Amino acid sequence: MNTRYILRFCTVLVLSEALLAGSAHALGTADGKTPFTDTWLTAKTKIALFANARIKGSEISVEALRGAVIIRGKVDSDKARQTAEGIAKEIPGVTSVKNNLQVIAPSVREVIDDKDEAITTRVAEQIAKDSQLKQAGILVQTFAGVVSLSGEISDIVTSAHASWAVWQVPGVKLVKNELRVKEKA
Repeated sequence: MNTRYILRFCTVLVLSEALLAGSAHALGTADGKTPFTDTWLTAKTKIALFANARIKGSEISVEALRGAVIIRGKVDSDKARQTAEGIAKEIPGVTSVKNNLQVIAPSVREVIDDKDEAITTRVAEQIAKDSQLKQAGILVQTFAGVVSLSGEISDIVTSAHASWAVWQVPGVKLVKNELRVKEKA
């Protein structure tokens, strides 16, 4: 359990460092019209959630794509869920927030976390075995048996194939396919 917290803390430190490095690089070149990058929005949102004492930000994952932020994870109460969404909405540059946080009592969470890790591992192995999916860059997260797929892929057929492949994995209750097809130049 302590290892998990240490890894999450290190992840936040790395994201903070990336944010600071990006800010230092852009220092003096940014103006009021410079768009925020998705990496910046992800890092800034994660840091804001982590810094808030009302929620456990270390248990919330953040992904940004074209200004839209998706927050996932487990929180203790509906109030914490709403607070996290409010924090994400306040980040400059965020155009919308999709709140996929699940309210799970702390007493039940440890059992669910163990099962979710096993499901995520099995899904990742299934994707790695599939010749069409292994190079697609699909990100996998599992919360209470619900597997979320995210990332950018080459075509809609790959998206459908990914959903079907994940459904075949034991323990998967639902597949949320949030894969986006790359725009062709």
